[in-house]
Amino acid sequence: MKLNIKESIAKYRRVLQVAKKPTAKNMKEVLRICGIGFLVIGSIGFIFYLISIMVG
Repeated sequence: MKLNIKESIAKYRRVLQVAKKPTAKNMKEVLRICGIGFLVIGSIGFIFYLISIMVG
């Protein structure tokens, strides 16, 4: 397994050239989905915390 730095840099450069900046609509959608996920996971953790207090 030979590490070729020039090939790696060329691959990274190609990816960065293809990638594009997200639109405002796309960014809002991603933030909304992440926020919902954050609230769901936090709620589940809080419910487990309350159950552990009641049991323990």
